[in-house]
Amino acid sequence: MKDRRLTPFEDDSDAQLVERLQQDRAADTRPFDLLVRRHQAFVLGNCRYLTRSAADAEDLAQEVFVKAYFGLKQFEGRAQFRGWLQRIKVNHCLNFLRKRRGLVMVDVEDETLADDPRLAQPAVAETRLSQQEQHDHISDVLDAMSDTLRIPLLLRDADGLAYEEIAERLGLRLSAVKMRIKRGREEFRRLMADADRREEERVGSV
Repeated sequence: MKDRRLTPFEDDSDAQLVERLQQDRAADTRPFDLLVRRHQAFVLGNCRYLTRSAADAEDLAQEVFVKAYFGLKQFEGRAQFRGWLQRIKVNHCLNFLRKRRGLVMVDVEDETLADDPRLAQPAVAETRLSQQEQHDHISDVLDAMSDTLRIPLLLRDADGLAYEEIAERLGLRLSAVKMRIKRGREEFRRLMADADRREEERVGSV
């Protein structure tokens, strides 16, 4: 039988853990430690994919949780904790990229294509990202993509942000965001197919 003294809040939901912390954050940080354990892999993985830097991802993930800890008083519970944490992560990683590389997303797409039904492509990256066994394979493919395509694609398919929110965060027009995500999905498929073909050729030659 599980010793409840060793895991006092294990069965609490995220909302219950947050409520405990909001009542008296300084008295007991164990609820937050549990929140970190629950969501650490999610935050760390997304920081890695967005920044293309495993070395920076760990520091960024830690900074995201620090911001979340000190921002708990402002968390009103209208959204799930995971979604709120996700917004902090996205903002923090995008700010990091802007400072590091002077990230600029220039809108040069054709607005007349914004409502083209062919833009309604399935969320390929989200499906791929859910398969842990292909983690390294997917990392290599995403690393091969330009920021212009990779970042909007991840914000949409991995983070689930609406097109309008992505446009606002990246300073782009809605038509450009839709086009970049469409092109990003196509590029992701092409690179995955190329990588799969090379792997099959390698295995076949052994």
